[in-house]
Amino acid sequence: MIPDKVPHDDVYRAPQELVKRAHVPNFDKYKELYLKSIQNPDDFWGKIAEDFFWKTPPTGKFLDYNFDVTKGKIYVKCMEGATTNICYNVLDRNVHERSLGDKVAFYWEGNEPGDELTVTYSELLQQVCRFANVLKSLGVKKGDRVSIYMPMVVELVVAMLACARIGAVHSIVFAGFSAESLFDRIMDSQCCILITADGFYRGDKLVSLKVIADDALQKCTDMGVSVQKCIVLKHLSKEEPGSQSPPAKRPCPDLQQERPRENVRKTHPKPQVPWNPEVDLCWHTLVGGASDECEPEWCESEDPLFILYTSGSTGKPKGVLHTVSGYMLYTATTFKLVFDYQSDDVYWCTADIGWITGHSYITYGPMANGATSVLFEGLPTYPDTSRLWEVVDKYQVTKFYTAPTAIRLLMKYGSAPVQKYKRDSLKVLGTVGEPINPEAWLWYYSVVGEKRCPVVDTYWQTETGGHVLTPLPAATPMKPGSATFPFFGVVPAILNESGEELEGPSDGYLVFKQAWPGIMRTVYGNQQRFEATYFQKFPGYYVTGDGCRRDKDGYFWITGRIDDMLNVSGHLLSTAEVESALVEHPAVSEAAVVGRPHPVKGESLYCFVTLRDGVSYTSVLETELKQQVREKIGAIATPDYMQNAPGLPKTRSGKIMRRVLRKIAQNERDLGDVSTLADSSVIEQLFNNRCPTAV
Repeated sequence: MIPDKVPHDDVYRAPQELVKRAHVPNFDKYKELYLKSIQNPDDFWGKIAEDFFWKTPPTGKFLDYNFDVTKGKIYVKCMEGATTNICYNVLDRNVHERSLGDKVAFYWEGNEPGDELTVTYSELLQQVCRFANVLKSLGVKKGDRVSIYMPMVVELVVAMLACARIGAVHSIVFAGFSAESLFDRIMDSQCCILITADGFYRGDKLVSLKVIADDALQKCTDMGVSVQKCIVLKHLSKEEPGSQSPPAKRPCPDLQQERPRENVRKTHPKPQVPWNPEVDLCWHTLVGGASDECEPEWCESEDPLFILYTSGSTGKPKGVLHTVSGYMLYTATTFKLVFDYQSDDVYWCTADIGWITGHSYITYGPMANGATSVLFEGLPTYPDTSRLWEVVDKYQVTKFYTAPTAIRLLMKYGSAPVQKYKRDSLKVLGTVGEPINPEAWLWYYSVVGEKRCPVVDTYWQTETGGHVLTPLPAATPMKPGSATFPFFGVVPAILNESGEELEGPSDGYLVFKQAWPGIMRTVYGNQQRFEATYFQKFPGYYVTGDGCRRDKDGYFWITGRIDDMLNVSGHLLSTAEVESALVEHPAVSEAAVVGRPHPVKGESLYCFVTLRDGVSYTSVLETELKQQVREKIGAIATPDYMQNAPGLPKTRSGKIMRRVLRKIAQNERDLGDVSTLADSSVIEQLFNNRCPTAV
């Protein structure tokens, strides 16, 4: 499957300075390690596991699994019998065993330039222990679910690691999601505690998180479910929430210095913080009296670590469940090898911890390697379009990981904002979230990296836990737009509609043939959905839901979602979820949502709405519908285009022909075979009604 030789033409290679120090220095070494990883995964991963702390060693098979629904329940088990704690491995091990206590864990860079903080591994360990003791004092125990709805601040890392330390299961909800989305996730995971903040700024826009959180908690109460307590971090407000007294100094040693927000945000209003003394608790008050020593809860390898919700094709988000040991090994290994991490690196992933990228490649993967990272609260264009490169120079970032959406956005402003800063510290660039088009890849490589930094175009999912198709910076000759080859332990295949494996150059369904340590274990509370979504279509394979092409040189190219999912700015959205939000409006009888190519976002939402009898389509109604989607799902799902659709193209059996709608959205008249269309007259009407801005 892996080619004996890689092409010499039309590929990009790493500079020799990088190759000399690389963990995997050439393609031959990659191939040697890859074959070992798939032929003898127990030995391969067992050797890696020796670098971690285990309270008790494994007693069973290192990796055991069943991917075939015809042979019984789907399962994956890693290192059965072993006990460990992931928080211990990313903090205590670094401080006490590797003497990295004084090493910077995070440079926190706020929304405003000059709003900054530096936290070492020792300081972070103290802070995590204190907050872990807070959770324990509130009755949180091993196996309990804790919902976290916070901005990109150090305390978000503290909260998730504190949960991991005591064996609680964290469920982090992206702080851009609506009250409805937060409510859905709290209800599904049955969280006992919510951790949030007063608010934060995204550029000039204030997001009042506490107000949104209160709306979500009220919805829970209306459903007869009561979240026990809500812990509130004072991130922006001048006064302690629920108090008229002046703010206290931060009680944790590393955060006692007040962040200089008053100097950099003089014109920004502070949020009003609603307060319910029966439910709400102030973060700062709680940690002020907590001990900075907390014995970790020793967890079984397959104990749950976190739940992270991703959109589902039915419209109901799926709670992807990851467990302790396999996820820890896989994220640590992918981080080390994909970014070729060295001990003197400064690494920066611009993602939000509310997404899997932030879980795996801001928190767990980098910290398991003792890395120094940048934690960024801001936007790439605020206060100007040079912000990312200013931060790169400020912290001398060596490894930089961002989304194709951000790259395409910055391309619009040309090379001048990039070249305003040196960027001479950069060694490796990476992309995540969606396939990157060759034009954006070349701009990233040539302008940002000045043709000296390899670009690792990583393909993976919330469900995979970490990278599954990716270049290794020194070993893999790169093709712009290709995710290249599989990571260690991963065995991809391309299937046709009949489930037959295709060889050589081919195009079809991307699947994986065997398990790796980091793969999800189930959908929380719904094993049946887990099996139906990922294993039922092609028994014996994990089905990604993505299409893939393999070229003549064996390189893999991701071609996009095969099912009804959209990838908007790197965020996976369900068309069914957006449609459900639209039809909740009393004016709408039916809705269909498709993707339309977008030069920055990758895909944009194009919505067709059929109104109830007697209702007129107006600009006011269009605004209401967009706002409804925004409130139900979040700002990321706000439709770009909305079209009045008196009728929708359907087959005689009543199924909406989305293929036809995608053509209409793109104003393409070649519709292909429409012989199964029940009423062809709707087609011309839909073309005539196309959104005028969708040129």
